[in-house]
Amino acid sequence: MKFADVILPLALPKNYTYSVPPHMEESLKVGSRVAVQLGKQKKYAGIVKAIHEQAPADYRTKPLLDMLDKDPVVYPTQLSFWQWLSAYYMCSEGEVLNAALPAHLKLSSETLLLFNDAYGDDFSALDDDEYLVAEALHIRKELRIDEVQLILDKSDVYSTIKKLIEKKVLLVYEELKEVYKEKKENYVQLHAQYEDEELLAPLFNELARAPKQMELLLAYLHLVKTQGSVLQSELLKKSGATAAQLKGLVEKNIVWIEQRVVDRVPGNGKAEVQIDFVLSPAQEKALAEVRDSFAARPVTLLHGVTSSGKTQLYVKLIEEYVANGKQVLYLLPEIALTAQIIRRLQKHFGNKIGIYHSRFNNNERVEIWNKVKTGELQILLGARSSLLLPFRDLGMIILDEEHDTSYKQQDPAPRYHARDAAIYYAGLFGAKVLLGSATPSLESYFNAQQGKYGLVELSERFGGLEMPEIEIVDVKKERAEKNMQENFTPQLNAAIHSSMAAHKQVILFQNRRGYAPFLMCTTCGWIPNCKNCDVSLTYHRNQDKLHCHYCGTRYPYPQTCAACGSQTLIPKSFGTEKIEDDLQQLFPKARIARMDMDAVRNKDSHNKMIQLLEQRDIDILVGTQMVVKGLDFDNVNLVGILSADSLLSFPDFRVNERAFQLMEQVSGRAGRKHGKGKVVIQASNTRHPILHYVTTHDYKAMYASEIAERERFGYPPFYRLLKITLKHKNQQTVEQAAQVLGNWLRPHIGPRLVGPAVPLVGRVRNNYLQEMLIKLPRDTKVIASTKRLIQEHFIKLLAEKQFRSVFIVPDVDCI
Repeated sequence: MKFADVILPLALPKNYTYSVPPHMEESLKVGSRVAVQLGKQKKYAGIVKAIHEQAPADYRTKPLLDMLDKDPVVYPTQLSFWQWLSAYYMCSEGEVLNAALPAHLKLSSETLLLFNDAYGDDFSALDDDEYLVAEALHIRKELRIDEVQLILDKSDVYSTIKKLIEKKVLLVYEELKEVYKEKKENYVQLHAQYEDEELLAPLFNELARAPKQMELLLAYLHLVKTQGSVLQSELLKKSGATAAQLKGLVEKNIVWIEQRVVDRVPGNGKAEVQIDFVLSPAQEKALAEVRDSFAARPVTLLHGVTSSGKTQLYVKLIEEYVANGKQVLYLLPEIALTAQIIRRLQKHFGNKIGIYHSRFNNNERVEIWNKVKTGELQILLGARSSLLLPFRDLGMIILDEEHDTSYKQQDPAPRYHARDAAIYYAGLFGAKVLLGSATPSLESYFNAQQGKYGLVELSERFGGLEMPEIEIVDVKKERAEKNMQENFTPQLNAAIHSSMAAHKQVILFQNRRGYAPFLMCTTCGWIPNCKNCDVSLTYHRNQDKLHCHYCGTRYPYPQTCAACGSQTLIPKSFGTEKIEDDLQQLFPKARIARMDMDAVRNKDSHNKMIQLLEQRDIDILVGTQMVVKGLDFDNVNLVGILSADSLLSFPDFRVNERAFQLMEQVSGRAGRKHGKGKVVIQASNTRHPILHYVTTHDYKAMYASEIAERERFGYPPFYRLLKITLKHKNQQTVEQAAQVLGNWLRPHIGPRLVGPAVPLVGRVRNNYLQEMLIKLPRDTKVIASTKRLIQEHFIKLLAEKQFRSVFIVPDVDCI
């Protein structure tokens, strides 16, 4: 007898084993979806991980219920990758499956309530709610839970259903439903007898008395000549006719309508390459060095200054791999970047490129998934989630802006880092990885310095352009001398006026969204806080509400202080909304736009705003980190950083590295095409060493300073970090659990265990938090054994009755 280990979309520590019915033995394949039952009734669609003949010793297996696919939805390579992600990032394979598979490929059962005919139609023994449900079931024969909620006009219907089950009025049935549906469109075709043009003349005479049908036919002939196939909706739009008039042509056997399956995501097939640019000598040298590096090592770091033309190198490399029939994955940290890069790649590779990110709907994701799996898509551009797609023959992975923190998944599990996971995934295919950045992460640059990665440097801007001039302005001094206009120093104000006069564009960077980060009572100092989280509320003036950026709760604007009752609440500090508001006062004729999470929530809003900037329909763009990451605008000659101090004041060992990266990256948006750009950085602490490194664009000096500190205090890249977060609704419970876990681990881990302690934000969504940090030496065996030890103690802790409901989150390589 054969058995199948099945990965279920649940956080189960081990995969469940099922018996394979005889009729499935020949056709069942590893990587296929199967319908299974877990527990008494619940049904799921799982993925077959392995097929073998070893029956589990500790439980009796249930049979597989059904095979859902003729062909596997993932390859063994992806299953190996899932297993590594699960082991390395301390989560279950079910959680990896949940993150990887599009929602419409993950099926779980829907509960159906069926009427029990044996009960009869006498409902006199039932109460009012039971009677209503029983009567509806008697008529309909089956109901869903949501339909019962509508009938009873309340959400809590389970007690009523339970009583009806006990009284044997109804039966419960679990049904698995396939959610994905192919998209179909109606196409219009001319009957074969009229394809001869000589037969069309009498047909026109016949339709002379039906002018609308004549217009339909003429519109059809025009469309079929220009585009080959004719969509019904296009035909009706072009002719101005109705569906009834088209039906008349169908009834006369002049045309017929065919329903065809169409792509939701157009563009597939092998890439046709059209390269229309010439590399500079510096780029040619860098490209040759990348090729040589790939011959020696699987991973290469391309350290190229901003506007050095790294994207053109990527295009050349993609061309080479595509010509050899390989697939290429191009990873970007933000959805905002895909809009601009995809247009550039489409210019060279046509519409043969796929995009994958969270803004696609579930049906679109299934179609992209299938095209990657079959190899139809050779080039895929996407955010970190695209790393989980089922590539067939991957040749290269490009990680652009490899330093970016967005590559690290936070919640839910798996909390993977796309850069490190990409290197492992590429290794399964024997593929190459190119890490590109103007400001590499210290870890990547350290690995390159140690010879683990290849290192290629591109130190000059494309076209011989100079790096932008950077001016540091002392905000404290200007404020003391009362020279400030709102939050703008005279130097920044003058620079914006100068750019406007020269018909150039301006980007202003402020790393806080909303109007004001908090409100404060000037009488007693009270600050409105979130009821669910230990954080102050951000004022959003557009909605006139206070927002919690941790749990999403919104509160009305308080008219009086909750502590002393005075009406002296004022907004403190400033966010992107406030900057936008100030600009409209200071530059009334300028066209101003804002790019932050609040302004670009819709699917195409990123793309539309970037196109407006490219087409020079925006004069000044205000934004958060979205404006920093790799965007390329020809006409921007000025960048303003409005509050450098806010970037340099986080209590984090990476604060200097990240501040340098952000400021250097946003500075790089200036002067990318015509003339030397300018950057104005407003700061109170103008003597901070990071500001000096930014002014001189000296990444290597920043690296040397930071790497010495990291080695001295035992931080990455010299140690790996594992953060453990414990959460619970009761503060005392989580504190006790953290102390117990810490006491158990300390004898094994010693001084490398830091904590437990309350994090900077000690309560989120009414859960109290405790954190501990473990520093792991760069030794694979020690790391693996420590993780096993930690997971054993997790199980031991959760076995204690008082800690059973504590939620434990391990975060490997936390950032």
